[in-house]
Amino acid sequence: MFTIGDFARHGRVSARMLRHYDAIGLLRPAHTDLYSGYRYYTAAQLARLNRVIALKDLGFTLQQVQEILEDKVGTQELRGMLVLRRAELEEAMAAAAARLAQVEARLRSIESEGFMPTDDVIVKSIPAVRVAELTATAASYGPEDIGPVISPLYEELFRRVEASGVTPTGPGIAYYEDAPEGNGAVVVHAGVTVSEAHRPDLDFAIVELPAVERAATIVHRGSMQGVLPTSQTLARWIESGGHISAGYAREVSLECPPGDFDQWVTELQEPLA
Repeated sequence: MFTIGDFARHGRVSARMLRHYDAIGLLRPAHTDLYSGYRYYTAAQLARLNRVIALKDLGFTLQQVQEILEDKVGTQELRGMLVLRRAELEEAMAAAAARLAQVEARLRSIESEGFMPTDDVIVKSIPAVRVAELTATAASYGPEDIGPVISPLYEELFRRVEASGVTPTGPGIAYYEDAPEGNGAVVVHAGVTVSEAHRPDLDFAIVELPAVERAATIVHRGSMQGVLPTSQTLARWIESGGHISAGYAREVSLECPPGDFDQWVTELQEPLA
């Protein structure tokens, strides 16, 4: 048997925590000396301790932990619960990270107010281009709604393009339009440049994007979650020059290293009336 101090050391917890678990009946010592009150634990009790800590770290209350363990949940069932809980926490962490990126983008926009590097904006003609694309609808044009829609679209598009034998011949091009149902919803087009014409056997569309006679363009560096300051710089330039926007900006992926969003380079191309 181990003293409470030795058991705490082997379990990587504090003796104070073990005393609390004893007090609430969550993990009783294997033996308590009647005269000294010293607590003693066995190595076999590490299994229960591991379950307690794992469940607690995954967000369950101690009462919930006790109820789960008293139901004598089997190892496989417990593992399934933990895997599910881990997935929920990972999803929550991803959502929190996305919100943090959006807050950071808003902060950069606020900090850049009054400072507009006009030489970053170039007006040019955009030639017509053929793209393979998939579409879906996002609840709004906000990054928090566009991101969860466009990323899966591109993953699925590239999977289908590769399976079809169609070869991309240029950059990815995302573009947007107001959804017919209104309410701020946006139709998201995730496309990639191709030279091949549409075929009946394809499970994605191939469309011709028309030329744009005049577009105000600016290059954004980094994740598209942080595109807001760049896009608002473009908006301020358009207004200050007396121009009129003619719709949503296209997003042309100039560089997009896999998994390294901070190194992405994207050109925004906003048509001018």
